[in-house]
Amino acid sequence: MPPMSRMSPIINRHRRPALVTAALAVAVLVLLAGYTAVVARQARAASTLLSQGKPAIASSAENASFPASAAVDGDTGTRWSSAFSDPQWVQVDLGTTASISQVVLDWEVAYGKAFRIQVSADAATWTDIYSTSTGTGGTQTLDVTGTGRYVRMYGTVRATPYGYSLWEFQVYGSTGTGCGTTNAAVNRPAAGSSTENANFPASAAVDGNPGTRWSSAFSDPQWLQVDLGATVSVCRVVLTWETAYATAFRIQVSDDASTWTDIHSTMTGTGGTQSLDVTGTGRYVRMYGTTRATPYGYSLWEFAVNTTTSTTSPSPSASPTEDVGSFWGDPSMIPPAQNVLMVKILNRTNGRYPDSQVYWSFNGAAHSIADQPYLDMPVNSAGRMYFYLGAPNSPYFDFIEFTVGASVFNGNTTRVDAFGIKLAMRLHAHDGYDVAVGEDLATFQEDRAVTFQRFVNEVPQEFKVLAQSQAPYRIIAPGGDPSFRTGGVNANYFTSYAQSTLGINAPTSDIFGCAGTLAADPGHCAALNRHVAQLPESQWSTPSLYYQGAPANYYARFWHDHAINHLAYGFPYDDYAGQSSFVSHDNPQWLEVAVGW
Repeated sequence: MPPMSRMSPIINRHRRPALVTAALAVAVLVLLAGYTAVVARQARAASTLLSQGKPAIASSAENASFPASAAVDGDTGTRWSSAFSDPQWVQVDLGTTASISQVVLDWEVAYGKAFRIQVSADAATWTDIYSTSTGTGGTQTLDVTGTGRYVRMYGTVRATPYGYSLWEFQVYGSTGTGCGTTNAAVNRPAAGSSTENANFPASAAVDGNPGTRWSSAFSDPQWLQVDLGATVSVCRVVLTWETAYATAFRIQVSDDASTWTDIHSTMTGTGGTQSLDVTGTGRYVRMYGTTRATPYGYSLWEFAVNTTTSTTSPSPSASPTEDVGSFWGDPSMIPPAQNVLMVKILNRTNGRYPDSQVYWSFNGAAHSIADQPYLDMPVNSAGRMYFYLGAPNSPYFDFIEFTVGASVFNGNTTRVDAFGIKLAMRLHAHDGYDVAVGEDLATFQEDRAVTFQRFVNEVPQEFKVLAQSQAPYRIIAPGGDPSFRTGGVNANYFTSYAQSTLGINAPTSDIFGCAGTLAADPGHCAALNRHVAQLPESQWSTPSLYYQGAPANYYARFWHDHAINHLAYGFPYDDYAGQSSFVSHDNPQWLEVAVGW
């Protein structure tokens, strides 16, 4: 965008006093046309600003300074700004279905020449309620008619070489009241305390298909919960039981899937179809069964939730904007392992993917976490667990590594080869040991496009290509990039430094990869990557001295800078001086793995 607009967002706002003059003129007109003004005020009073402070996401962000949330924060000095390409979009989740009457776009100088305003019930299927190919920029007040929970501006042609940028994206409309008849739980992410087997996943109870069902293990207690995606007023829960029903159970709501409040409780459950009128507010709703009516488990054909058509402010997807405890959820609900330890996979994609599209794979078997959020980890040697977003063979993937003994877990997240998707893991042992490693909370919070741009912004010129050559799928390690290999423009990046400090003659790619003559030399390889080889060896284990000058492995530095406790595996011998994301402990109890976008 124009350099002036980049200096400070306040500069553009200095034009706003001109609106004061306009406002005075309008006031005069109001006095001259009192009846018309009264009618206009009454019409406007019927509409409410619904979008302010609600969760917003976008197709991209220019950088971390211009997130989607800035367009709905009510602050006319902050803005969303997209990547410099077409198409781009920004959307807001109103938290409930609303009748939309007006959309106000307060453009920065980078505006949309051609764009649409669209509404959706599920953020998947969109309906146009406004379309133009002659956008004017400035402040555009659009009178529209439509119904939906999600509203977005979908830009197809930019007016400038830059992106799309909005100071504010305001949606006006109204919501009704009363208990709705729509099942808010259909196709929402669901989880269960257990499943009888893979044929009866938690997701089957919220798929809208009366011929599929969830069935639990044959023990008490058991539970099934659904994430409605926003804090809503729950007015009715309908349980359609299979013959394996509950005589004693509770219906509970929660804002964070950790602290639960009972809104219905019974010890005389009848089975069949139970329609329960309830009153409660929460994002998560669960059936918590305490006594089974049969020797089998708990089994539901359908778990339906009705809500009032009004809503409180929706909570964002469980994400790193919350505290660490909320991010990791309630580990007390993790079932005990029958093998070495229980692994639980968490969807921390900030609403980008439902649980049904977050996959994990181990030993050739793949599952979505909607179907199976747990893995009872057996003894294994040099294992990997892969994670995929969108599909089980998606190009958006990554993995963790581990070796599991009869009573010990050794494992790590890794960026040695590349960054694929955001991962963090938390190991807990029976003796109270509890340690987390991987990307930090701020990194999980930001959009993937922002992470890629942050990398480009924070590394020297030689390293920027690593976030560009395989974008948007991977940020590759320097040792694997042609520019740092023999014949590449940066092939001699480390050469003179390695020779002058340690007398080592090794290709730059071998230094990044701790290969060749450095394959069995962790100290020297780590010292070169961290740019401390010129210091006394006694200082090679002092992290505050790392990456203070070039040449250095700035790829590895980036992942340390954005990791929990600054521990990361940025190159093969990053464990030298205890700086890697490796964790190990005896008698492990459970491992949580958070998967982000």
